[in-house]
Formats: sequence, structure tokens, C-alpha cells
Amino acid sequence: MGVRVWCFAHAGAGVSAFHLWPKLIGPGVEPDAWLLPGRDARRGTARVTDRAGLLEDLAPLVDTLARSREPYVLYGHSLGGLVAHALTLHLHERGLPLPALLAIGAVPPPDGPAALAACADLPDAALLRLLDTFDAVPAGTAPGDIWHRMVFPVLRDDLRLAGALRAAAGAAGPLPVPLLAVAGREDPLVTPGVVAGWARWTTGRFVHRTVPGGHFFVRDRVLPRLIGRAARVVERVAAPAAAVVRGR
Repeated sequence: MGVRVWCFAHAGAGVSAFHLWPKLIGPGVEPDAWLLPGRDARRGTARVTDRAGLLEDLAPLVDTLARSREPYVLYGHSLGGLVAHALTLHLHERGLPLPALLAIGAVPPPDGPAALAACADLPDAALLRLLDTFDAVPAGTAPGDIWHRMVFPVLRDDLRLAGALRAAAGAAGPLPVPLLAVAGREDPLVTPGVVAGWARWTTGRFVHRTVPGGHFFVRDRVLPRLIGRAARVVERVAAPAAAVVRGR
């Protein structure tokens, strides 16, 4: 049967963080990263900064998930965690099949402390200082270079999107879906204790894991292997239920 894992990246990023996932995630699991507008191959498409714009962009994926008869997993990292949660909430509101597992990493829950979510409209210098405090600015960057011209505006709009998604999620309450929340042991931005607060946002099974690394542990080897193992558990659980449905 197999399990597809739909992946969503952190603020300011394309999908390169998931480049090695096909090699690391393990057998029977296929990662597929969704590229948000305004970056990489979609640089010419207007960026989204609110829930309505995000859901309009995700409409083709929603149609795909609505037609799928196989279990699937959503994984989102940092901002991507809020995107994955917003997608799950939208599917629930429409009565469509939910992911067999919602997995999020390096992101506070909607009611948790979020150091950057309310900072999207700070002046450039102040926002850059704050981002640098959390190691979110690459070493060696300088005003006017390619990072400041190409990535910084995307990151700012992504922070606006994060604020909008947090507000929408906070008004919705917990979802009836199993939830895996992953934290980086050395993450200066979102501590393991904060990530554990996602337990309040599901009525299903909740699992909390801490892995080595800072905020961008999505680029390391431990996380895709963890998500791969979780997806294979999902497949084993889903198989008997699918057999019962086919036998009716």
C-alpha cells in the first residue's frame, strides 16, 4: 500500500530542506514537499500571508487528498507545522479524510509563546537583529546581498502568514487526529517544553519526541528516519481497517 508524506518547510524556505528525505525516510514511504508560492520555481507567484490565500494555493492538494484511498501523513517544520495544521483543520471542516498522522516540528502550539509570530512588521534592522538572535540569519550575510534581497522579504511575509494561522487555529480548538510533535534539543527558538504543548490540540493520540539539533533539525538525518518509522506504523494500523472495508 505505501504511505505518502506531504512536507511543508520553514519560513523563508523552499523545499531544499527535504532534499535527502527520499534516501533517509526508509522503505514503503514516499515524501513529497509542497512548494509555497513566492520562492524557487514559484518565485513569480504572489506570496500568501493569510489563511484564505494559503487554502486557495493548497486547493489542488486538497482535491488530491480527498480522492486518495490510501493513508497519508502531513509533516510541517516551523511555519510548515502551522501550514500542515491549517490544512488538517480545513479538511476536518469540509468533512474530508484526515491524515493518518499530523506531524509537526519546531513550532509552538497556537496558544504557546511565539517569539517571532508578532514581529513581521518590525523595521528591517530590528527584525534582522531578532532573527540573528535565534540563528535564523546565515553567517556572513551582508545588507544588499542575495539573502537580504531574495530570502528576507519571503521570510517577513511568512511571519505574517504564521501569525494569521496561529489566530485561526486558536479559534478552532483541538482536532480528532493523531499528532506527533518533534522538538530540537538545542533549539533556541522553540524549546521541547513548548512543543509539548501541542498535546492540548488533539483529541487523538499524542506523541512528543526530542531529537538532536537546533531549530533546523529538519536538515539532519534523525527526523526523516523518525517520520519514516511513524509512517510505517500508520500503514500497519491502516491495513486491517482497509481490509474490513473491502470485505463489506
